[in-house]
Amino acid sequence: MNIDDISTVLIIGAGTMGQQIGFQCAACGYDVILHDISQDMIDKAKERLGRLARNYMKSSRIDQQAADAALARIRTETDPEQAGRSADFISESVPEDPELKAKVLARFNEICPAHTIFTTNTSSLLPSMFAGTTGRPERFAAFHFHDTRFNYIVDIMPHPGTSPDTVTLIEGFARRIHQVPIVLKKENHGYVFNAMLIQLLESAQSLAANDVASIEDIDRSWMGVMGMDIGPFGLMDSIGIDTAWKINDYWARQTGDPQRKKNTEFLKKYVDSGNLGTKTGKGFYTYPNPAFARPGFIEGKAE
Repeated sequence: MNIDDISTVLIIGAGTMGQQIGFQCAACGYDVILHDISQDMIDKAKERLGRLARNYMKSSRIDQQAADAALARIRTETDPEQAGRSADFISESVPEDPELKAKVLARFNEICPAHTIFTTNTSSLLPSMFAGTTGRPERFAAFHFHDTRFNYIVDIMPHPGTSPDTVTLIEGFARRIHQVPIVLKKENHGYVFNAMLIQLLESAQSLAANDVASIEDIDRSWMGVMGMDIGPFGLMDSIGIDTAWKINDYWARQTGDPQRKKNTEFLKKYVDSGNLGTKTGKGFYTYPNPAFARPGFIEGKAE
């Protein structure tokens, strides 16, 4: 298989990142199947894809005609058989649970053609944790996206059994969809950027969970000293507080670390209330006009 053989991309998981990856592929000319077992998630994804298209137009990345064409290339599907049988390339974005990812990819191994390349968009897990269950470990690697509305960096992380040809193919595909690939030499939790980001977010969570400072002041500190437009809690709103909670919850259970557990409990309050960040309109801040983006926030004068 070579790069020109890829025509249909299957996105497994219709959440925020699945939507973004799917739209980016469609905007670059690929036919996209967006799969989720939840019809409710599919319905929400359809609405949000329209918003995503408008975001791309607002930033002058595409025009109306290109946006309409991209949306027309995306087909939604709840039936795994219908979703997988014509896929050439898979990007999986289901929740951060290695057992769930293993189960989902094993199912699609039974459905997809032998040539299909499997990738996972996992934020913090290692592909070797579930490579064997894919049934095609040599054609499997982590292929991790950041927020495609603002970034064009992607991480490619092979596991020890990934073939060099697969890495080359994924790297070529990344460039075809106008992303800049960062190819890791070995597996590393959190890739490159996320490994650094996770340390920042965990530090911010610990400060808030231990009542050292307010959420706003923690963000002010980071933004003011570093000259940034957003702080760690604003970032977690963008990522999704539920995603941050799932990552914390997994590692808290794996390590038994009491501070991780405390951070998990802190985040869980927001998840239980349904305040997940920008995608729900409220998280640590209220959107679309969060306090941290208003003039005077760092000085404590934002209205």
